[in-house]
Amino acid sequence: MSPRSAADDAGSAVVGFVLVSLLTTVVFLGVLQVALALHVRATLVDCAAEGARYGALADRTAADGAARTRELVAMSLSPRFAEDVEGSRAVVQGLDVVRVEVSAPLPVLGLLGPGGVLSVDGHALAEGP
Repeated sequence: MSPRSAADDAGSAVVGFVLVSLLTTVVFLGVLQVALALHVRATLVDCAAEGARYGALADRTAADGAARTRELVAMSLSPRFAEDVEGSRAVVQGLDVVRVEVSAPLPVLGLLGPGGVLSVDGHALAEGP
């Protein structure tokens, strides 16, 4: 074997830097995308819960709660996320509750993603008869 010279390693630091930088960038973007998906989910849960509380008021209906949820989601995220919102009344363990369900796209690339795959709901005890 012949001894290696310094000329054999010329440029290897640049290649190593590019490969490590690429890997670091991909990991960073992946973490950023997961954080965005969690933010969208938490925002939708909050909007659904607020809409259910609004619809549970004595002078409101479940449809009012769904409309309020649509407004909140459109203001918080995008009107595209507020397209599939349903409000209903149900009895849970003998208690009358208002339920608001939101189905929205799961953000896969930025805020873009397939529709209707993220489903969250909010409940509130109904005040009126």
